This record gives sequence, C-alpha cells and structure tokens, in this order.
Amino acid sequence: MTVTRFKDLPLADRSREWDGSAADSRVRDWAGAEDEPDAAYRDAHVWYDGDAPQNFGSYKLLIADVVDGKLKAVPRAVMAAGGIMQGARGGVDIPKGDVDRVKAHLAKYYEKMGETAPWER
Repeated sequence: MTVTRFKDLPLADRSREWDGSAADSRVRDWAGAEDEPDAAYRDAHVWYDGDAPQNFGSYKLLIADVVDGKLKAVPRAVMAAGGIMQGARGGVDIPKGDVDRVKAHLAKYYEKMGETAPWER
C-alpha cells in the first residue's frame, strides 16, 4: 500500500468541471496505459495498492486530468478527494497507516489553491 509521490502538478482552471470517469479515460490514453497502469497513470492518483500495481482498480483518489495535452491537478477533484478523506461518499478503503500521508499530499494542493484542507480547519 502506498501514497504516490507529490508531483506538484500545475493546477487546472478552478472552474473546470470534474468528471472522474472521463478524466480516468483521458489519463489512461495520455499515459499510454491502455492495458495496464504505468508510472504516468499513477501520477494522477494519490494512492494505489503497491501489492497489485498492475490492476487499474488498485488506484484511488484520482485528482488529475489531461488539459491541453498536460497532466494537471483539478481543484474540484482535489476537493472531492478531500471530502472523501473526511468520510464523504462512504470514505475510502485504504490502510489507516496511509491516511495521514494522503491528507498531507492533498493539503499541499489545497495550499497551492490558496485554501486550507478541511481536516486542518
């Protein structure tokens, strides 16, 4: 189980709508990860199951999309992931030992957006 490395992705426009399924499709295409996830695909997520990195279902908390040919963190996706870490939509099934690291990762994007992460308020 592992938290992805913080990549300091550029931010997409704050008004960009978030559609996780469509974003996942674009990220797979952009990364060339049609058959199996790769490192570029991993960079769009905050967490993945390191014991099964070859499975798309191992990747959770997608926060990025491909915008103008570049991978960018989408503010609404970051906020959605932050809400999930606070229990929205039933939360996320990740090991308790990874929760603080996931929150720290997301908090860096909140700061970049000029906001405070919900668990830090």
